[in-house]
Amino acid sequence: MYSMWSTILFMNVKIQARIDESLKAEGEIILKKIGLTTTELMRLTFRQLVMRKGLPFEATIPNEQTLKSFDEANDTSKSSTYTDAKSALDDIWGED
Repeated sequence: MYSMWSTILFMNVKIQARIDESLKAEGEIILKKIGLTTTELMRLTFRQLVMRKGLPFEATIPNEQTLKSFDEANDTSKSSTYTDAKSALDDIWGED
């Protein structure tokens, strides 16, 4: 296990990654709200990766039902628009 000082002294490896600009911007908004920088997030993620000897979150391949749900959710031909919340709720609850 590294001490805090050895960690600071040996932080000399740079990681670069390319991601979508909007994904980065949205992520940084969230990080700012919780008081972290992108660098701190990466450091935390790698620490968790090493401690858990695996990803620090569940990573699974979606099954057929989940994929079908994604397709249905993205199918805008089945979506409705409403002028107010009452109309939307009436539609959900089947009220006229």
